[in-house]
Amino acid sequence: MAYLLRIGGSIAIIAAVFVQLQRSIKNEVSGQGEVDFVIQNFFSFFTIESNILAGVVLFVGIFTLSKRAEPRGWSMVRAATTTYMATTGVVYNLLLRGVELPQGATVPWSNEILHVIAPAVVALDWLIAPGRRPLGAKALWGIVAMPVLWAGYTLARGAMVLDPRTGNPWYPYPFLDPNTSANGYYSVGFYVAMIAMVIGVAGAGVLWVSRLRRRTA
Repeated sequence: MAYLLRIGGSIAIIAAVFVQLQRSIKNEVSGQGEVDFVIQNFFSFFTIESNILAGVVLFVGIFTLSKRAEPRGWSMVRAATTTYMATTGVVYNLLLRGVELPQGATVPWSNEILHVIAPAVVALDWLIAPGRRPLGAKALWGIVAMPVLWAGYTLARGAMVLDPRTGNPWYPYPFLDPNTSANGYYSVGFYVAMIAMVIGVAGAGVLWVSRLRRRTA
């Protein structure tokens, strides 16, 4: 089952990312033609970054299933990926489902894979696949590092880079835009804190699972 999860999951994620990128580029070419800007924005979404990481992790994991114990560093990468994907699924379904995001018209099946199916596949893989190493609570610092850097990058880029099509700052998600949020940066800070809490709880859960007895794939 682990082989099927990793093969099918990696293929589905790669296809979903590629098709959505293709749609976004096509829409922009038929519009104002700011393709470079759209591509930069596309890869600035936490959803896209975490899914690309998940696709790579699942694909590489196909070749590690025969090993009884994977390197500790690889277990750390898997734990972080599982946390990010779980966060993606929770945040999307609580805050963003039904909201048209600014990467062009959303491809429905791609959207469901990236926000629902892929997080479920990665979480299930972490639960059942053999080889993971037990990870202590200190590993949580490593897990939260990437989201913290992403949040800093996103807020800084949004404040400095203007959308050449509208002249307005560009943010990947509506709740991160201080210009449209009800209370500006206070609202943004609230949402960032809430997401940080979700990441922390999800990461702690992932680390706890790593210490459970490993199952046979």
